[in-house]
Amino acid sequence: MHSQVVYEPLFNDVYGFLRQLSVKGVIEFNDEFRPMPRKYIAEKLLIAEQQTDKLTEVEMADLKFFKRDYLFEIGFIEEKEEAKHLDFLSSDPAERWRVFSYGDKNFKMNLSPILGYELGSIDNSKATHLWNGVYTFGYITDAVGFSFSFRDNTEEGENIDKIKSFTPVTGVVERSSDNMVAYPENKIEYSETNAIIATDWNWGSFAVGKDFMEWGYAQNGLIVLSQKAPSFPFIRLDIYPVDWLGFNYFHGWLNSDIKDSTSFYYTKAGDIRYNFRQKFIASHTLFIRPTAGLNISIGESIVYSDQLEILYLIPIMFFRLADHYLSNQDNRAGSNAQFFAAISSRNHIKNTHLYGSLFIDELKIDGLFDKKSQRYQLGFTLGASTVDLPLKNLTLTAEYSKVYPFVYDNFNQTQTYTNSSYVMGHWMGNNGDQVFGSIQYRFLRGLEATVWGRYIRKGERGTVEDQYKIPQPPFLFGLRSNFTYLGAMVKYQIIHELFVRFRYQYRKSSEQQEDLSFIDSDLTEFGFAVYYGL
Repeated sequence: MHSQVVYEPLFNDVYGFLRQLSVKGVIEFNDEFRPMPRKYIAEKLLIAEQQTDKLTEVEMADLKFFKRDYLFEIGFIEEKEEAKHLDFLSSDPAERWRVFSYGDKNFKMNLSPILGYELGSIDNSKATHLWNGVYTFGYITDAVGFSFSFRDNTEEGENIDKIKSFTPVTGVVERSSDNMVAYPENKIEYSETNAIIATDWNWGSFAVGKDFMEWGYAQNGLIVLSQKAPSFPFIRLDIYPVDWLGFNYFHGWLNSDIKDSTSFYYTKAGDIRYNFRQKFIASHTLFIRPTAGLNISIGESIVYSDQLEILYLIPIMFFRLADHYLSNQDNRAGSNAQFFAAISSRNHIKNTHLYGSLFIDELKIDGLFDKKSQRYQLGFTLGASTVDLPLKNLTLTAEYSKVYPFVYDNFNQTQTYTNSSYVMGHWMGNNGDQVFGSIQYRFLRGLEATVWGRYIRKGERGTVEDQYKIPQPPFLFGLRSNFTYLGAMVKYQIIHELFVRFRYQYRKSSEQQEDLSFIDSDLTEFGFAVYYGL
C-alpha cells in the first residue's frame, strides 16, 4: 500500500478538465476543497478512460494528454513495480517530455523550470512581466510525498498595478523602497515560495506546508477561501472514512502586518528592530455527499491573534464556543469566528452545474427581519454553468456574488479575515455585488478561448463606528462606484507546461462625487505571454 500524497498546484488545467467531465456525469469529482492529491486526480483520469463514449474528440485528446503527466501515480494505483529510469531533457516512460525525471522503487522525482515573459500595454503605456523559478515534486519510499516551488517576479511599466487590491490577481509582498535604495516607481519585484510534505493512508492524509488553498465553487471570486491573499504556512488533515462523508481541518499561520510595539528596540546600526503581532486561522469542514453529483459542505473558521491556542489545534473543536471559554465571554478578549456553507449539483440537470456558497461573518438572529435592529454581515455566490450546450466543447457560465458591508472586517486589526493585508475571501471585498458571465470554447487539445464580462457595484468601506451601528448601514451605503469589465483570453498549451497566451481587458469606472454626480474613466490593457512551468 503506497502512503504518499503530493498536491497538484491550483494553476493546473487538469482541474478544469475534470470539472467539465463531472458536469457531464462522466466522473464523480469531489473538489470542494483544493488543492487535491495527484493520486486522486489520476484515479479520475483512469475512470474517465473507461467511458470514452461520453467524451468529445477534444476531450479524448485532453484525457490522453493529461494521463501522460501522472506516470508515478498511475503506477501506485495499478501497483506496478517502478522500473528505474533517469531522463534529462527527454521523454519519460509515459512519453511525457521532462527537463528532469527520476524513478525507482524507493525514490521518484520530477523537476521543471519556471520561466515566462509577458509583453503588453496598460492604458497605452508599455508593461512587461518577467518571472522565473523552479517546481519539483516527488515521493520517498511508501511514506512521504513532497513538493516545492519558487517563483520570482519583476513587473515594469508606468501604469502597472503595484498594490493589486481590487483585482482577482493574487496580492503581493513587494520588495519596496523600505528595504531597497533608490527603488524605481515604475517597477515592482516580488516572489512566492511554496512547499508541502505529506503522507496518507486508507482513510485520510496529513500535510505540513505553505501553499494556496481554495474552498467552494465560483469562477470569478471565491467567497470563503481564495487565491487572492498570498499563501500561508499550515498543517492540514483530511479524513474520508466513507464515500458519502469527508472532513477537512487546517490551521494556518497568517501575516498580520501589525507591528508589535512591545518588541521595538534599536540595533547597533541605529535602526529600530520589531516583530509583527502573531495571527492565526483554524478551519474545519464537513463534506456530505448524499447522492451522485450532489455535494453539501458546512464549515467554521476562526481568526485569532497574539498566541497559539491548543483548543484551535483540536480538529473537531467547536471554535466559537472555544472562543467563549478563552475570552471569558468578553468581546475585547475574543477572536473572530466565521461560518460557511456550500452546495453543488452536477448533471441533475443534463450537463449543468448549479452551485452556491454562503459566508457568515456575523449574524444577529434576534430581530433579523426587523429593519430597526437587524444586523447581518454575510456574503454569497450563486452560479450555473453548462457544458456542450448548445455546441460540443462549449462552456457557458453565469454568476452573481453579493458581499454585505463589513464582511471580512473586525474592530481588532489583528483579527481581520486577511493575510498580508489582502482579504482571504472574495477579491472585490465587502459592500459590493458582481454579475459575471463567460463563454469558453475549446477548439482542440490545449487550445481554448474565453470571452467574459462582469459588472460590479461598490459602496464605501465605512468606519469601525459604522460597523457596529444598530441597525447596520444599508447595502451600498456611501458614495458608490460602478465598474464594467469586458475581457478575452486565448491560451494554447503546446506541450506539457509550455504555453502561449493572449489576454485583453477593458474597464470602465464610474466614481460618485460628493455632489452625487459621477465621473467616468476607462482603461484598456492587453498582454502576450510565452511561459514554461505552472
